Amino acid sequence: MIPRYSRPEMVAIWSPETRFRIWFEIEAHACDALAELGVIPKEAARTIWEKGGAAKFDVAKIDEIERVTKHDVIAFLTHLAEFVGPDARFIHQGMTSSDVLDTCLAVQLTRASDILLDDIDALLAALKRRAFEHKDTVTIGRSHGIHAEPTTFGVKLAQAYAEFSRCRDRLVHAREDIATCAISGAVGTFANIEPYVEEHVAAKLGLKPEPVSTQVIPRDRHAMFFATLGVIASSVERLAVEIRHLQRTEVLEAEEYFSPGQKGSSAMPHKRNPVLTENLTGLARMVRSMALPAMEDVALWHERDISHSSVERMIGPDATVTLDFALARLTGVVDKLLVYPENMEKNLNKFRGLVHSQRVLLALTQAGLSREDAYRLVQRNAMKVWEHGADFLEELLADKDVTAALSEAEIREKFDLGYHTKHVDTIFKRVFGEA
Repeated sequence: MIPRYSRPEMVAIWSPETRFRIWFEIEAHACDALAELGVIPKEAARTIWEKGGAAKFDVAKIDEIERVTKHDVIAFLTHLAEFVGPDARFIHQGMTSSDVLDTCLAVQLTRASDILLDDIDALLAALKRRAFEHKDTVTIGRSHGIHAEPTTFGVKLAQAYAEFSRCRDRLVHAREDIATCAISGAVGTFANIEPYVEEHVAAKLGLKPEPVSTQVIPRDRHAMFFATLGVIASSVERLAVEIRHLQRTEVLEAEEYFSPGQKGSSAMPHKRNPVLTENLTGLARMVRSMALPAMEDVALWHERDISHSSVERMIGPDATVTLDFALARLTGVVDKLLVYPENMEKNLNKFRGLVHSQRVLLALTQAGLSREDAYRLVQRNAMKVWEHGADFLEELLADKDVTAALSEAEIREKFDLGYHTKHVDTIFKRVFGEA
């Protein structure tokens, strides 16, 4: 987590101050429940809220205590006792460190999810606006990086919109899955604390009780969460790579916005490089890299160990902060993307009608030729375009084997661009519910 790729709202979730405040709230809510059960005095619970709630926790002091105790939760509880006084003896009754740490992490990940969901919503809005703007902007579709058949730039963006809609759905489920609370004590049996305490704390923090915590919340939940972030990062990269390809000098169908005063190269003043989308590819790699250690955290020893702890202290902040930044950056790229319909038309016509080869192939088969013979006729004329720069339509009209099966009018009709875009409205209705 470095400032260059961080945004303040997400960073704040992972600050020590936020973490210690959540720890306090977990402990204080648990005290309220214990007081209701008659385990601790109600006056003590009120004192803990009043004095702890007003306290400004000293991060440096807690770190100093931890250097002696070698235990972060004990260090925090020692510091909290300085504010609360004698009633601090009622804090953490029947609880373990994992009760605090795991529940806190659940709170942080759900808050992070809410920011990421807002990020995706902003990206979806930008994609929808630009998709409708270019719904009818015809461009060449490519497979293997090679000209295939015509599509529209709006359809390209509609595909991205549909993909990020799925990403949003996945994140909603991942958020729900991760939002569990564990206040179950040693090995998760509730031997020293009633299940009601967990239920109370969960309700107060917007979580649900973990059915079987075994002292720690099962890490399959976390593995799915970080895997979901990895999938979203991959979708970020997919769109970023598309834009990078379209910005290549030889293509130049779309381009990142180049702001006044921006420099593209320290050596070559003419350069306008796709630096933002290249950066997104790198950030996506980092987010994906954090999914694997989360999966490796699932297999803990028996009821618990802490082999997952060091991993989560890093990937929790890093994955969410990085993805938050990446989604915001991608939204900016889409929002300001420069689109060049003239270049799209130029590239579409670069191979002089070659993109209509399938229509001619199908027409020949419908005229009675075998698929093999039709393919051979179309391909031999197509190769003249590839190898000699010939005009595909002219070559077909000059081929007696082709004209024996199709009239000139029938051949010319197969070169109508509108044929390829006739179902764009259907695609848009499927994606957006409107066309």
